[in-house]
Amino acid sequence: MTKVISGESSCSSESDKTIFDYADFLDIKLASTCFRSGDCHECIVEVNSDTEVLSEKTDSEVFLPDGYRLACQAYVHSGEGEIRFEPLNRKPRILTSTVTNTEEEVLDPLVSVRDSKVFYGDLFVDRYRGGCYGLAIDLGTTTVVMELVDLESGLVCTSASVENPQSFGGSDVMSRISYSSRSDYFEELQKATVSAINRVTQKMCDEVGIRPPLIYEVVVVGNTTMRDILFGVDIQSIGQRPYKSKIETDFLEGKLTTTSITSLTRLIGIRANREARLYSLPLISSHVGADTLAAAWAAGMNQSKTTEMLVDIGTNTEVVLWHDGNIFVASCPAGPAFEGGLVTHGMRAYEGAVESLKLDSTGKVSDFSVIGDRDPLGFCGSGLVDLLSELRINRVIDEVGVFQENPKISEMKVFDDNDLIFSREDCSNLAQAKAANYCGQIILMRIAGVDPVDIENLHLAGAFANYVNLKNAIEIGLLPPVDLQRVNKIGNAALDGARQALKSQWARDEMERLISEVTHIELETIPEFFEIFVEGCLLKPMPKDVSIFDQSEERVVSGSTK
Repeated sequence: MTKVISGESSCSSESDKTIFDYADFLDIKLASTCFRSGDCHECIVEVNSDTEVLSEKTDSEVFLPDGYRLACQAYVHSGEGEIRFEPLNRKPRILTSTVTNTEEEVLDPLVSVRDSKVFYGDLFVDRYRGGCYGLAIDLGTTTVVMELVDLESGLVCTSASVENPQSFGGSDVMSRISYSSRSDYFEELQKATVSAINRVTQKMCDEVGIRPPLIYEVVVVGNTTMRDILFGVDIQSIGQRPYKSKIETDFLEGKLTTTSITSLTRLIGIRANREARLYSLPLISSHVGADTLAAAWAAGMNQSKTTEMLVDIGTNTEVVLWHDGNIFVASCPAGPAFEGGLVTHGMRAYEGAVESLKLDSTGKVSDFSVIGDRDPLGFCGSGLVDLLSELRINRVIDEVGVFQENPKISEMKVFDDNDLIFSREDCSNLAQAKAANYCGQIILMRIAGVDPVDIENLHLAGAFANYVNLKNAIEIGLLPPVDLQRVNKIGNAALDGARQALKSQWARDEMERLISEVTHIELETIPEFFEIFVEGCLLKPMPKDVSIFDQSEERVVSGSTK
């Protein structure tokens, strides 16, 4: 009888099942967004087994070196032997840094110390115990990034990050909404998030030498789905037209005065002072959440007298455009292609991911770099942008992704000495993801009546944008053709905004007020959306004159919602 072991847990195998099946039995969470078909490449495990008790690798696993398998594809046969597997504790390269000068931030927190007492506003919450701290959290779909802040000095004591443990429910918000629709599954998503927050909080407290009861407020930002999961709000309405949170619907119906949320941390399960509050900045609209508001504020867009654009590229890309006192926002459903999904050898920014690449005139790799300085296992987003751009520059593929030397071939080997391939289907999936980003940027520029040359500051937020090669991103039309000197990589701007809301009542109030000035554009309501999307699928730069789509501002704005 085969014995299946992971860590200190084990069970016996009596019939053919996959490692994923045994992980379920052993209560070990593995990520998967392809319904265990082998397409998403997320359920990688490290395996040590007797060769006769494990099935041969499938075509979906050809990119993996010896000792690694996809849990959903590896069958454990009945018989005598032993198999040990461990989930890879790999974390994406997580960006914690921001560009804000903290010395210029206002220090006027809602939590204050007066007469040896701690107050939340004017409400007494505790006697002073030697410290007064708060947490700022950027609750992303992929990662959770946190800062522990001294509310008396305003200094950031420490920061930490962790991969969002909700990945077992899917890598994107729509997958998690679907996952939560099943009985009792919603609570699992919330519990996983709270457990991760508590684990990171304790780690930071230990580092600083304090205890969680000295934390009196937690400010969190995130997209609509992530935020509502944390607060225990039903998220099913976000996945159905008109794609609005229950909180937003209640606000629009006049039942609420704001889409921000405040709750006692103990009611959510977050470890802090018993009277501590959990606060979230308001939503913008639909899938555009508090994280976008925080990022736009941190970039100082609302105070600018110039034309500025902010782009935060991800599974859902957010685009913000500030022009002539107006602020427009759109969410672009790009999908997971630039995060490793739907690409044969795509992967997130783990160790082993090709992060940059250059080809010579013959289409051969002349230079590349890999996260962790090891043999390449696949391509992360920045590597895929480089690959697309280099293939176009060196005329290996045309603007629709057809291989020039032989249009009949469907794939190519990227490296001579390994099996990493790039196919026409990969190219098509990346082109469609790029086109979604393209649409959001083009449409907002058309609404504002500006061209790329008019953008005086292009702010790129988030980890993907921080590491992407700007020239290559512009070459394939992922970003507008803006002078590189006008591009600002602003890091984790959402966390920056959350920290400012934690430290300053004034900043919080201003962000609450700013919501009323934002116009949310529903891209699919724009008459030219399909035309722009099709154009965006071509691997070429954006036009310098967006009036080629010949759409009047009045007609476009009529498709927007405030």
